[in-house]
Amino acid sequence: MQMHSLSFDVSHTLAGGLVLISFMMLYQDRLYSLLNVFALHALVLALSVAWQAFVQDAPHLYVTAAIALVFKAVVIPVALHRIVKQLGIHRDIESVVGIGPTMLAGMGLVALSMVLMLRVTPEADPLAREDLAFALSVVLLGLLVMVTRRNAVSQVVGFMSLENGLVLAATGAKGMPLVVEISVAFSILIAFIVIGIFLFRIRERFDSVDISALDDFRGERR
Repeated sequence: MQMHSLSFDVSHTLAGGLVLISFMMLYQDRLYSLLNVFALHALVLALSVAWQAFVQDAPHLYVTAAIALVFKAVVIPVALHRIVKQLGIHRDIESVVGIGPTMLAGMGLVALSMVLMLRVTPEADPLAREDLAFALSVVLLGLLVMVTRRNAVSQVVGFMSLENGLVLAATGAKGMPLVVEISVAFSILIAFIVIGIFLFRIRERFDSVDISALDDFRGERR
């Protein structure tokens, strides 16, 4: 009974930590700080997946945790740091709306996630239900990062944090087959490489990675 309570508490602490770090990403207005927070986000995800592997006695989830730790907490943040440095990207992040309204919108999305997920899964395991609610919150906050940031690099970070929420949901719901996890990991890596190439091309073409430059190029007005 005590072990079940401990697994419940640790799982929720880690999942809740991911939601909190997602809010930290929403708050950042500097690129390097945002990348560092994303690395922390991936590290907590790796810890959460490793804990689920222990609780569920699912050794294949340790592979998922290792992938998240190596690629998302180390390789991708370091690569993005280098891209920002090489392209000479403006380090300040421009937002579509202010930090205050963005944070309020984030809190509304978290509340929506909790209400929606807890109502549609009344028969599910309590641990899985609440982990899924946290995971949906992370996904929606990742989308909010993408929507409210004009810088292409920050939108890449939002996309990656969104995918972290999907991994949390999959592992909290008794995991995925190992082949699926590896396929997802390589898909994300390939997507990151393609995004990196597009960042270089956008920088060469528009001398900026602010997506508002694309609107100006198409003749659109904000």
